[in-house]
Amino acid sequence: MTSKIFKSIVTVAITILISCIFIITGVLYQYFGNVQQSQLKGELRLAASATEKLGIQYLENLNYDKYRITWVDSEGNVLFDSHAELQEMDNHGDREEIKEALVSGTGSSTRHSTTLTEETIYEATRLEDGSVLRISVSRATALVLVFGMLQPITVIVILAIALSAWLAHRMSKRIVEPLNKLNLEAPLENDAYEELSPLLHRIHAQHQEIEKQLNMLKRKQDEFEQITGNMKEALVLLDHNDRIININPAAIKLFGADTRCIGEYLLSVDRKQDMREALSETHKNGVASFRSKFNELEYQFELSRIDTDDEVHGMVILAFDVTEQLNAEKHRREFTANVSHELKTPLQSIMGSAELIENGIVKEDDLPRFVGHIRKEASRLVVLVDDIIRLSQLDEGGEMPFEDVSLRVIAQEVCETLSDAAKIKGVSLEVKGDDGVINGVRRLLYEIVYNLCDNAIKYNHTDGCVTIDIHETQNKVCISVADNGIGIAPEYQDKIFERFYRVDKSHSKQSGGTGLGLSIVKHAVKHHNGKIAVDSKLGKGTTISVEFSRNK
Repeated sequence: MTSKIFKSIVTVAITILISCIFIITGVLYQYFGNVQQSQLKGELRLAASATEKLGIQYLENLNYDKYRITWVDSEGNVLFDSHAELQEMDNHGDREEIKEALVSGTGSSTRHSTTLTEETIYEATRLEDGSVLRISVSRATALVLVFGMLQPITVIVILAIALSAWLAHRMSKRIVEPLNKLNLEAPLENDAYEELSPLLHRIHAQHQEIEKQLNMLKRKQDEFEQITGNMKEALVLLDHNDRIININPAAIKLFGADTRCIGEYLLSVDRKQDMREALSETHKNGVASFRSKFNELEYQFELSRIDTDDEVHGMVILAFDVTEQLNAEKHRREFTANVSHELKTPLQSIMGSAELIENGIVKEDDLPRFVGHIRKEASRLVVLVDDIIRLSQLDEGGEMPFEDVSLRVIAQEVCETLSDAAKIKGVSLEVKGDDGVINGVRRLLYEIVYNLCDNAIKYNHTDGCVTIDIHETQNKVCISVADNGIGIAPEYQDKIFERFYRVDKSHSKQSGGTGLGLSIVKHAVKHHNGKIAVDSKLGKGTTISVEFSRNK
């Protein structure tokens, strides 16, 4: 801006200077020309008066250094000329000033030389005898005067340009300095030119509008980041060139990337072929989906193209962890198969015994044994169905009433219930430790202790022992069920909580187990946000500990 102001001022100054030089030169030239012409007319009147009185003798005795005098008769013939011989001169009757003087008494004209560097002024007057006396003088043209004054004019122009440049530089700095000091962050606080007041008010209004929009955008950005940051699902936003413009923490963790990947191509972060194909399909059809494994977890990817006004603006990629869902589906399939098998086995035994009785094949003496077998298998079937129902209830996660429950009281109740089974097996039961009051579902806590003790009795040696120990602190309560039975091999300890899993299937069948007891324990502990641990040595016994937090 300073340069533009400087150039403008200098240009205006030079233009005005040159214009003034030409105008002044023209005015002065015109002025002095008029003066010279007036003087010439005065000289002509004097010469005409003297010529009328003295005749040609007067003209011959004059000094003609400055002027040229020509005397012609009424026919245009030259009677006298101060600068030429008469016989060399043409008839002057056609000269403008002569013709005008013959008609009106006086005449004037101006004629340029062939070089245009000089012009001659003519003044003529008619004498009493009808002849015409003409006087003329030569003078330089305005162009010659300008060229003659070129050197001083050049000096003046140079000095004027230098002075104008200096003044323009100072003036432009003084003009621009207040503009450079404007505080555009607070436009209304500026004390600058009054002419800038409307502009500053508009800037202030725009600042307020921009600040309002920025605050709104920041709020929306914060909301978006909070939402996407707390999402368990991986979210990636791409532009129309498949470059990453936003990625949430879950997606960063999924792809093993960091925030520096923003602005990079997605395929530089995930180079898998299925992702490449999905991007291509999304660009073509608008949507795509596929499943892929990351870090031993299965993810479902959903891709959707973003279109506005028939133009592709980007793409949204959403990835869900479906590992648990797939595992649940797998477990349901296995559970269904196992349930079918477990239900089919006692039913087939019952049907076989009943068919033998119905056909009269069973002897009268063997009838009680077959009926007892039917009752035993039916009882096993009822227990199995009850366990399945309890597991289904735990899977559904229905609301169950919580109350303050003493684990020691529950342990004593379980011992009373299992006392007969323990005597038959020759196993002793013992409860020791603290009262262990926690806030929980009484029925589920009873299932936990009952199933752990029932397994400890079934898989124990004769004359073995089962110890229920309850220990409590300010923040947690722990109950452990320990036996000195057959124990569990290390490779099977992680599987014993799976449904229908049995380490020794033949022994389990003899003991009447359904294979669901520890699975019920696992789900009941999970319902209380507890932790379960197994410590077992083959041939020496097993201890299963359950830890509950006092904070619900």
